[in-house]
Amino acid sequence: MLDCLDEMLSSSPYRDVRVIDVARRAGTSPATFYQYFPDVEGAVLELAEGMAQEGASLADLAAGRSWSGKAGWQTAEELVDGFLSFWQRNDAILRVVDLGAAEGDKRFSKIRARVLNGVIAPLAESIEKLQSRSRADQGVSPAAVAGSLVSMLASVAGQQKAVQSWGAKRADLKPNLAYLLYLGVTGRRPTR
Repeated sequence: MLDCLDEMLSSSPYRDVRVIDVARRAGTSPATFYQYFPDVEGAVLELAEGMAQEGASLADLAAGRSWSGKAGWQTAEELVDGFLSFWQRNDAILRVVDLGAAEGDKRFSKIRARVLNGVIAPLAESIEKLQSRSRADQGVSPAAVAGSLVSMLASVAGQQKAVQSWGAKRADLKPNLAYLLYLGVTGRRPTR
């Protein structure tokens, strides 16, 4: 049923998805749906939890990585690529999570925060480490910079289909986001 719901969220607005439609698509009855979930929102939260668990792997792309020279550039590229790919794979459920969070639903806000904070924390640590070696601007707040950079990545990742309307090419996203990410973390232009 969750797979059917996920497919339906990809093609229908969240508010239009009804229990009976999910049950029909899954080849079962609404009564069976209600044995597992209290309503569509409960099933969506289950999907969102799974997505958040997958999102924990994004932290591996930022934690303990080098931000110096070519290795730093590679770190930026891999983080951007991983972020955009994750968002693309989970686009439908992330839209619903964003909507719920924007409407003030704390359950969705916590899930969104878990995904983003998993990347923010290691990025902030990297900036602190660079600052301790005098390789990054001492005047910036590592948490604020990391949060801003991850928010930028999330926003752009959620708008991948609209890139051409900006006058850009989709292929330009990754290298330019990597450039901004590297510049934001290190305060320096990348060495490629």
